[in-house]
Amino acid sequence: MLELLLHPVRLRVVWAMSGDRARTTSELCAALPDIPKTSVYRHVGLLAEAGLLEVVDEQRVRGAVERHYRLRRERAVVDPEVGASMTLEDHRHGFAAAVAALLAEFNAYLDRPGADPVADSVGYRQGTLWLTPDELAEVVAEVMGVFRARAGHGPAPGRRPYLVSPVFFPTGEAPDAGNAPPRR
Repeated sequence: MLELLLHPVRLRVVWAMSGDRARTTSELCAALPDIPKTSVYRHVGLLAEAGLLEVVDEQRVRGAVERHYRLRRERAVVDPEVGASMTLEDHRHGFAAAVAALLAEFNAYLDRPGADPVADSVGYRQGTLWLTPDELAEVVAEVMGVFRARAGHGPAPGRRPYLVSPVFFPTGEAPDAGNAPPRR
């Protein structure tokens, strides 16, 4: 499951399926115009075969069967036990896939007619927080609380999807750097 999810195109398909929406592959192609249609179809097939997408409706359209898929949210997460067993190389691969998907999604946003980062409250701020392990756990819990409080929101008038991508990792500073004498 980890290898399946940690792919830039499949991540973008999962993001596009958020909000408990049922979508056809054609609708996904329209939502992800920078990805070749054959790639969207192939990755949707892989996600459906693995049980991340479920078919919720089928109908005949001009002689072909058109399937409506829905994301199975409970399947589209990396289990904490799996995350704990990841190697450093797995983490490197996963982070690269997530950043590649994020960059592709941001470029697709900028390429849309009428894209207005100021009006859309686009933000990509970074900062450093000096935290103990307990303080970091508190920050992560607070951020996850914000996500959980809104995770059930679906499409509705006035609502649009926003991709939020928190990243936490320690920088090159040594754990006791705050107590060390200044370097000369």
